[in-house]
Amino acid sequence: MSDRKTVIIGCGPAGLAAGYELSKRNEKVVCIEQDSIVGGITKTLTHNGFRFDIGGHRFFTKLDRVNKLWHDVLPDDFLNRPRLSRIYYKNKFFNYPLKPLNALAGLGLIDSFSILASYLKARVKPYPNENTFEQWVTNRFGKKLYQTFFKTYTEKVWGISCSEIQAEWAAQRIKGLSLTSAVKTAIFGDRNKNIKTLIGEFEYPRLGPGQMYEAMAKRITELGGKVLMNTSVVKLNTVDSSITSVTIQNPDSTQTTIDASDVLSSAPITDLIRMIAPELPSEAITAAEKLTYRSLLTVNLMLDNKETFPDTWIYVHSPDVKVGRIQCFKNWSPDMVPSADVSSLGLEYFCDQNDDLWNTPNEKLIKMAKTEIAKLKLANPSAVFDAFVIRCAKTYPVYSMDYHDNLDAVKSHLAPYKNLQCIGRNGMFKYNNMDHSIMSGLLAADNILGADNDLWTINTDESYHEQSQQ
Repeated sequence: MSDRKTVIIGCGPAGLAAGYELSKRNEKVVCIEQDSIVGGITKTLTHNGFRFDIGGHRFFTKLDRVNKLWHDVLPDDFLNRPRLSRIYYKNKFFNYPLKPLNALAGLGLIDSFSILASYLKARVKPYPNENTFEQWVTNRFGKKLYQTFFKTYTEKVWGISCSEIQAEWAAQRIKGLSLTSAVKTAIFGDRNKNIKTLIGEFEYPRLGPGQMYEAMAKRITELGGKVLMNTSVVKLNTVDSSITSVTIQNPDSTQTTIDASDVLSSAPITDLIRMIAPELPSEAITAAEKLTYRSLLTVNLMLDNKETFPDTWIYVHSPDVKVGRIQCFKNWSPDMVPSADVSSLGLEYFCDQNDDLWNTPNEKLIKMAKTEIAKLKLANPSAVFDAFVIRCAKTYPVYSMDYHDNLDAVKSHLAPYKNLQCIGRNGMFKYNNMDHSIMSGLLAADNILGADNDLWTINTDESYHEQSQQ
C-alpha cells in the first residue's frame, strides 16, 4: 500500500472512477460525499418499489477505457436499449432523430418548404461568425428549423436567450449533426455510429445508473478505501501552495481533519474556490461568483396503467407548458417499476436555485405536473396514485458569453496547487457527458501515479465521436 493518501471530494461518476482506479492500484483513498446516496446527478432513487433517475443517463461511449470500466464493475447487469425519443411541438410528436416523412406530415407542406428555403439561405449566406448557440445552429439547420426545434427547448433549459449562450455548447452537444446529415441518417442509417446525437441504441444498467455507482463505491471499500457519506468538506488547508489536509464535517456535525497528499475535487468549482484556506484573493471569489449553474427539479409520477407512451424520453418544445423533458423509466428498464401493471414518469423542470419555481411547494409542483401531462395528452392525471419531487442544485454549467474569462481567472488561482485536480462536470465547469467525466477521474488518477495528462482538453476535440479513443 502506498504512503500517499488521496482525498476525493464528491462521489459522482468522476470521483468514484478515480477512487476505484486508485484503490485497484493499492493507493489510500478517502471519498467524501455530502449526500446519502452516491452517483451525483446519475444516482438512482427508490420510492415505494419504483426507481427514478435524475434525468436519463445513457451508457454510450467511444472511450474503450471507460467502456471496460463499466463492464468490469457491472459485468452481467447491462441491458441493450433501443433509443426512442420524440419532440413534442404544436400538439404533435416528431421523431428524433429526424425522419423526413414524419416531419413533412407533421409540419405540412408550407412549413416544410419554408424550412428548406431557410436552410438553403443559411448555406448561401451563413453567419460569418459562430459565437452564439443561435448562430451555430442556424448555420447548420437554417433559421426556420432553429426556431422550430431548437430555440424554445434550449431557452427552457438555460433560462436565457440562445443569443446569450456560447456556440461551444452546441458544438459539444450536437457534434457532427447538420440537416444534411440528419436526412442522410434517416434514409440510410448511421452505419458507423459516427454522430452521437443520432445514436439509436445504448446500454443501461438493469436497476438504473445508480446501480453502477453503488457497485463502484462498494468495490472501493472492498479494496480498502473509505467512502464517507453525509459528510461535507469545510476547508482545504494549504501550506506553500500545497494542500496538506482536508477538514470535513461528519454526519454528527463534529469536524475531523484528514491528511492528504493529493486532492481530487468534483465539487462545483464555485464552491471549491471558497474551501481553500487561507482564503484566496477577492478577484478569485468574484470571478467564481460570475460562473452560474442551472438547476433541475423533477416531479416523479407513479401511474396505475401499464404504459403511457413508447419513448424513453420526450423533448417538450411547447411554450405552453413549463416541463422541458419527460422520462418514462419503464422504457429504460422494466425493472425500474415494481410490476408490469404500473408505470412512472419523470417530468423535468429547469430552473435556478432558489427562484420561484425552485421554491414552489411540492404539492403545487405535483398539481402542475398532472395538469401538464393532461394538456400534452400523455396520460390521464387520474391514473397518478403517488408522486414526489426531487431538487438537484447546480446541474448544468451555464456557457454564458463571458464564462471563459471568468473560468480562466478561477483556474489561474487554482493552478499553483499542484496536488489539486478538478474533475467531473461541476468540478471543471464543463458540460461533460458521463463518459467524459469518468475519463477525467481516470486520467487524474493516472496523474497522481506519475502521468502528465491535461484534464482540461477532455471533450474539446471536434472529432471525438468520429473515432474510438483508447
